[in-house]
Amino acid sequence: MQYSTALSDGLLALACLASAIWCLLGKGLAADGLRHTRLYICLGFVVPGITAICGAIRYGFAPDWQPLHSTLSQISSFTSLPILGLAAFSLALVRNWGMNTWFTVPLILLLSYQITNLLYLRESWQLTLNMMALALIVSSAALRWWRPLLFAIASGVVTLFLLAGLVVGTEGFIGSLRRVDLFHGLLSLAYPLLAWLLLRLQGYARAEIPVKTL
Repeated sequence: MQYSTALSDGLLALACLASAIWCLLGKGLAADGLRHTRLYICLGFVVPGITAICGAIRYGFAPDWQPLHSTLSQISSFTSLPILGLAAFSLALVRNWGMNTWFTVPLILLLSYQITNLLYLRESWQLTLNMMALALIVSSAALRWWRPLLFAIASGVVTLFLLAGLVVGTEGFIGSLRRVDLFHGLLSLAYPLLAWLLLRLQGYARAEIPVKTL
């Protein structure tokens, strides 16, 4: 058993699910004009949350959950951050997209996962997707350049995700600390910070929501 990783995965699960609840109950996202965006944002947090719960079970007392956890981890890496990045950008643009638009995006992401897996391009496409998502997060703050706090929050989010994915990784040790545990710790900070950014963006967008949906 790998109890330290079970604990760090449990912490990540709490961070993700708390972020989903925070955004679900956040003032403004419950408004009719943003109800579809709210559900979409919650999906972006719930997917890694469920994956982390599965990881905590796997590393804590059920090693046979490894195949399920690996599959969920890959799906999460293809969907979670791109979904949240697009949600941030839509709020910055004040786009009131309908359910059809939001329903299509996860399907396209899952389809790209299947295709790139078959073509042995999964890792490179996964990296491309996540870098695009981080670019959307920064762009969402840049579009509101007169709100410097937004850019500070977005910079913190991007820094944490880049440190986790490109610097720390999940294999090996840093001294006596498992890299995967530090990876989970950084993401446990990044997701709530991203939730804060999304709530700030929707707060500024509320008064400007167009009546028509796409």
